[in-house]
Amino acid sequence: MAADCEAWLNANPVEAGDLSDSFISAEEDNGGSGVSNKNAINEINGNWVSSTSNNIHEARLKAKAKRRLRKNSSRDSGRGDSLSDNGEVVRGPSMAPTSPKSKLLDRKSRMGKGRGLPKKGGAGGKGVWGRSGEVYEPVEVDKKDPNFDEDQENCVYETVVPPLDERDFEKTVTPIVQEYFEHGDTNEVAELLADLNLGPMRSEVPSLAVSLALEAKASQRELTSRLLVDLCGSVLSHSDMESSFDKLLRDLPDLVLDTPGAPQLVGQFIARAVSDQILSKSYIDGYKGKVDCEHARAALDRAAVLLKMSMGGLRIDNHWGTGGGQRPVIQLIKEMNLLLKEYILSGDGKEAERCLRDLEVPHFHHEFVYEAIVMVLESRGEKTFKMVLQLLKSLSLSSIITEDQMRRGYERVYMDIDEINIDVPLAYFILEQFVEKSFHMGVIGVILRDQCPHRNRKRFVSEGDGGVVKFERPQLGICCPCSFIASSCCLTAS
Repeated sequence: MAADCEAWLNANPVEAGDLSDSFISAEEDNGGSGVSNKNAINEINGNWVSSTSNNIHEARLKAKAKRRLRKNSSRDSGRGDSLSDNGEVVRGPSMAPTSPKSKLLDRKSRMGKGRGLPKKGGAGGKGVWGRSGEVYEPVEVDKKDPNFDEDQENCVYETVVPPLDERDFEKTVTPIVQEYFEHGDTNEVAELLADLNLGPMRSEVPSLAVSLALEAKASQRELTSRLLVDLCGSVLSHSDMESSFDKLLRDLPDLVLDTPGAPQLVGQFIARAVSDQILSKSYIDGYKGKVDCEHARAALDRAAVLLKMSMGGLRIDNHWGTGGGQRPVIQLIKEMNLLLKEYILSGDGKEAERCLRDLEVPHFHHEFVYEAIVMVLESRGEKTFKMVLQLLKSLSLSSIITEDQMRRGYERVYMDIDEINIDVPLAYFILEQFVEKSFHMGVIGVILRDQCPHRNRKRFVSEGDGGVVKFERPQLGICCPCSFIASSCCLTAS
């Protein structure tokens, strides 16, 4: 009988709130016939059961409802449901179920047991390496472990940089030397080379630097000589220097193909190295009678001649010259003045352009323009006027002097014209004519032409002139600047 009841309950589940209505009393079944509950007989699935078996069935239903309620409460503890003594479910205050997303980061136990604390004290879970603030102490090695190796315990690990081969050496060191030609900082080159494992290629550094300097400018050759001096002793040894120059002498037949003047340049590098004491004085004497290559003999002869001249007072440490902005400003101004004077005497514009380019100071070309215009103002000659104007035009067309440098040169003359006029009384008039001619030849623009300063000198005449203000007009051919510019004077023209 009990098995039949349980089968019926499994087929027809009963909610916990409807337990009191699951069975119908004998009074309700008989229409209120007045039969007592004690002797009442109920019918379940067509079978008649007594009240004793009915009580057992109700107890089973209550136990099953309690288990179901306990299971639901462990899944969602916020509902607060409970079961009364008579088997009825008592609903607590309605609360929103916990979001599944919030449970992902919640480390509390879901087993319905314990005090609701995090698992393992907060040290459990995926991706967790322990409690917050926990410091791991070094693990003591068990010497009784069969896998214990005493030699491995005392091992020291270091970073090993493999030595550079010939191909990697050129790819790595060439950019370092080329960047040095731009910034000129030998300390930075020494630090970069110290970080490399040059190995047997260490002696190739000077030869590579000199090979690159052969195709560079004179100022960069001077930088190369300084680099060799600073590297010797800190990064390179004297034996490395000697073996490097030996390699240069052997490679001269190949270097001549790209640089025809390589023997003379290498000879100057050798003389400079001996003067800077990075090569021994007996280095050149060691090759006497042992050289078969004519290019190597020419290089050694050039070095020997320079060393003999140094004994007579020649400074080898300055035979390359100082290029670019490393020279003093006063020296640059003197060289520009000498360049202009040589151009006025020879009239060779190409040579003047080459000399100005060799100065390697494109940022200082405004000084050249300034000195050229001042020379025109001080000379007051027709030849200087025309030649300087033609030179500035050619330099402007070839872009050797940029538009900005040309403008700055003219503006500097405009600012200093008052002081120049003290020594050259006709400076205002000559400058006005020079600016006008420069504008017509396309050297300057209309804005720069309009900025040219003008000075009109006024004087009051005697009473016979009626107090009329007259402008001072110099006589043609005596002090008028137009006398050597045009056939008719712009000041005396009526």
